[in-house]
Amino acid sequence: MASAPRYQQIKEYLDQKIQSREWPPGYKIPTEIELSEQFEVSRMTANKAIKELVNEGFLERTPRLGTFVCNKKAESPLMEIRNIATEVTSRGHQYSSKVITQQQVKARDEIALRLGVRHDTTVYFTQIVHYENKVPIQLEERWVNPHFAPDYIQQDFTTQTPNEYLMQTCPLSDIEHTVEAILPPSHISELLEMEIESPCLLLNRRTWSNTNLISTALLYHPGDKYKLSSRTRVI
Repeated sequence: MASAPRYQQIKEYLDQKIQSREWPPGYKIPTEIELSEQFEVSRMTANKAIKELVNEGFLERTPRLGTFVCNKKAESPLMEIRNIATEVTSRGHQYSSKVITQQQVKARDEIALRLGVRHDTTVYFTQIVHYENKVPIQLEERWVNPHFAPDYIQQDFTTQTPNEYLMQTCPLSDIEHTVEAILPPSHISELLEMEIESPCLLLNRRTWSNTNLISTALLYHPGDKYKLSSRTRVI
């Protein structure tokens, strides 16, 4: 950090305070004058650091009141399937995950129907929490047809995501998904470190490789930390 440009040092200092939630959304950050005195730089240098974080959506200037931490939400494209680890690191943030469950289960009626298998067929099930800067942004519950991905259950999903493994093993050809806002069960709220009765976004997704239905997944996202976006070109 010592060799980085002075404005970059200030930017990293501010970013660390924001990402650690020491400065939560709505927090008023130090003024340019205060930062310039703290880091012994010109006010212009402090302004450059703040301006970049404003442009990146982490800070918001309010005339005559000051500069405040934004409630910036992580964002995923709705019409694409992206590896969440790549998505997080592309924002310059730290990705990590925690595997809650990784086992063989009997497909109950709803899962059997969505996965295109018979009731009580043995399928693979994983439940993984994905983190951005140690903050949970997604709980992934995934059921996989072992006929098409027999080694799925043996993978180390702390070093690669299920998406990454399946894209390599069963190249994606079709997706189906729906999105809804829900009040999640208490165990989901706990895993996502959400307040009880806080809403979340639930993405219900199925994926195919050629004509083979490979997996069905429920992807839960804290409503106050995540958003899904879509862009369509109209001709």
